[in-house]
Amino acid sequence: MTVPTRPLRPARHGRRFDLRTTAWFFVLLALLLSLGGLIARTAAQAAQRRPVWAVILLLLASAAVIAGHRGRRRWSARRALRRATEALEAAAETAAGALQEPAVAAAPVGVDPTAAPAPAPAWEPATPAAATPGAGAAPAEETLLLDAAVVPQVMDYAVLDPDAFEQAIAELCVRDGCTDVEVVGGAGDLGADVLAVAPSGHRLVVQCKRYGEGNRVGSQDLQRFGGTCFTVHEADIAVLVTTADFTAPALEYAEQCGIVCMDAEALTAWHLGTGPSPWETSYEG
Repeated sequence: MTVPTRPLRPARHGRRFDLRTTAWFFVLLALLLSLGGLIARTAAQAAQRRPVWAVILLLLASAAVIAGHRGRRRWSARRALRRATEALEAAAETAAGALQEPAVAAAPVGVDPTAAPAPAPAWEPATPAAATPGAGAAPAEETLLLDAAVVPQVMDYAVLDPDAFEQAIAELCVRDGCTDVEVVGGAGDLGADVLAVAPSGHRLVVQCKRYGEGNRVGSQDLQRFGGTCFTVHEADIAVLVTTADFTAPALEYAEQCGIVCMDAEALTAWHLGTGPSPWETSYEG
């Protein structure tokens, strides 16, 4: 006796979850719901304005639906929902695939764009070229000499605040060989801003006047400094350095008392190394 067997249904393999595709599915679904809501709201507004036309259109739509489904199998809401869902999923997969496709760069003729790139050559240390005796030695020495020659940049001391200006003068003293350099400017300094010992061993007392353009150091400034630099600070070399200029009476008083005056031009020359330092200027005088 033969036992009838029921044909097996083909197994349905579930689709693998894809976050990008699922996101696109909900985006398209939201767009369709928004479009349906817009159509419904427009129809409601039209029905309020012209209810007769709304009833007529509703009857015509109902008649068209009935006529369209006559003679066909029974309409199923579940089947229609499944088809709509499948259509949305297909559209979402298509959109996600289009975004995931990388732009393929134009490859040269005869080169497979999918082929793996050739490995980069291993790094090899550069072999120094053999020095040619005679002509090759002189340019190398010239290059070393040019690199060793450091040209100081011009500095605008006038833009510094008083404290920074005093510190800059102290750094110049250190650069040119002074020792025991100390910034003492401030309240109660009695005219001394920088104290140091010159390379010759003489005690150096410097007063810094950071004046703006158009202002000049007058004789009263020199008199106040002259009254303390030698008697109070026991200076061997007294210097008044400024970012401006001196008046003629101030220069006369400084010459009588032996005070070295450095204006903006002399300060720039000292900074660049093209002019003498204050203690060298005192020796020349």
